[in-house]
Amino acid sequence: MVRPDEEEGAAVVPGHPPAIGYLPVPGEAPAGKVSAETQNGPKAGSLALNAVSRDSPKETSGALDRPKTPPAPEEETQAWLLPRGPGEETPGAEDTLVPRTALSPRRFVVLLIFSLYSLVNAFQWIQYSIISNVFENFYNVSSLHIDWLSMVYMLAYVPLIFPATWLLDTRGLRLTALLGSGLNCLGAWIKCGSVQQHLFWVTMMGQCLCSVAQVFILGLPSHIASVWFGPKEVSTACATAVLGNQLGTAVGFLLPPVLVPNTQNNTELLACNISIMFYGTSAVATLLFILTVIAFKEKPQYPPSQAQAVLQDSPPEKYSYVKSIRNLFKNTPFVLLLVTYGIMTGAFYSVSTLLNQMILTYYEGEEVNAGRIGLTLVLAGMVGSILCGLWLDYTKTYKHTTLTVYISSFVGMVIFTFTLDLGHIIIVFVTGGLLGFFMTGYLPLGFEFAVEITYPESEGTSSGLLNAAAQIFGIFFTLAQGRLTSAYGPQAGNIFLCIWMFVGIILTALIKSDLKRHNINKGITNGDIKAVPVDSPTDQESKTILMSKQSELAI
Repeated sequence: MVRPDEEEGAAVVPGHPPAIGYLPVPGEAPAGKVSAETQNGPKAGSLALNAVSRDSPKETSGALDRPKTPPAPEEETQAWLLPRGPGEETPGAEDTLVPRTALSPRRFVVLLIFSLYSLVNAFQWIQYSIISNVFENFYNVSSLHIDWLSMVYMLAYVPLIFPATWLLDTRGLRLTALLGSGLNCLGAWIKCGSVQQHLFWVTMMGQCLCSVAQVFILGLPSHIASVWFGPKEVSTACATAVLGNQLGTAVGFLLPPVLVPNTQNNTELLACNISIMFYGTSAVATLLFILTVIAFKEKPQYPPSQAQAVLQDSPPEKYSYVKSIRNLFKNTPFVLLLVTYGIMTGAFYSVSTLLNQMILTYYEGEEVNAGRIGLTLVLAGMVGSILCGLWLDYTKTYKHTTLTVYISSFVGMVIFTFTLDLGHIIIVFVTGGLLGFFMTGYLPLGFEFAVEITYPESEGTSSGLLNAAAQIFGIFFTLAQGRLTSAYGPQAGNIFLCIWMFVGIILTALIKSDLKRHNINKGITNGDIKAVPVDSPTDQESKTILMSKQSELAI
């Protein structure tokens, strides 16, 4: 079912026609002119209706009384029409129909499948670390070897992110999704052949394939949200896509301690338990790969928003991946966000990887509770992600929300650091949940903020670079915190992260918020005009000319 976009009653702004239905451009009647005056003042950017300025109430009233061209009944969906540049007339050939925007019900299927195979990939990332002592004894390797089973996810991402985002931008969403799901499935099956004590290298090989699959997964949430979802649901969709990865981490904290208990005196039973975990993961990954092949489409029939309509209408030959990368690194707010996102997400990766070691330092024999604390951390973060996504869709206050969550994450990390050794594990559950709510809830905020300040650059490229920064910081933080934890205890390692997160707060405060995608969706084409929260007084004042569903102005 195709439903109209929900931007009914929006202001008619420079370069935009009434936002309902296909809009024919008659060849005989004189076309109305859209003007964007260059001078500052109340008339800047005014709209001329049938060559009459909207700033003259009397003349505007007369223009509204002139004959109107009603849309056909079947054309009840939003049209878009954007100017090529300031002061230019609206593009469109005579006697042609303007493309429409609509929401496809398939978007929920695409989002669900992606979230599920992202879940399995995240599960495979953390399944070793949360029971690191068990795998150390089984494979007779050091704790650093087990840490590398997690860090290989971070290491593989950095060199592969550029070819992966190039593939997404040039070959499309479907191929990228198939590679992510397929490699994830293949890596899971390879690990099934590693359940012998001398085959650590085989399990590392399987984990390396899963880490390559992650490169084709982590950058997709904002891209899927933008390509498939409308402007009033795009942030929630992105948060839901990130939610799948977070849920996989949660399951990775919960299931391995239950499926593979510490039975070091019975190697055969331990090998059997590991096999059950590996084969179960492979079966689920295979099912999801088949569903990806069947149901995953490149894009919906109609673009879901005006911002996507503009991008899809651009000639493909004009796109340059190298130029896009160059533009992103010339964008100072994005570079600042790149560093701050790397610090926050890298800290989360480090805490997740070393959580088992931190808990067992103070609470010996509590492997199962260490997994449950990790689960609490991620589940709280999932709630935070969804709430942040809903909040962004409602307010569009990207910078204020991002900065608030960053500060809250820092406070949560400080509390977690100085309560970890109190001897009461219930306190660790509470502080871990508080930390996870904000730290994990930050992940979709960074994606969506990046898309806003870098539009019209590719969402996959900006998200990929954010994730690359997160992997680099994640490797650095994990190695540094692991060394500090071994030498001086978990508190020293956590203080190290707190210092970096404080630096991240300062850098986040310096980011200039210019919501370019939101401005396009609201019909603001002047880059100097800042977006305002939805339904704010300023937004309401801009809606000076309203068009009814039953009639349209002849343009």
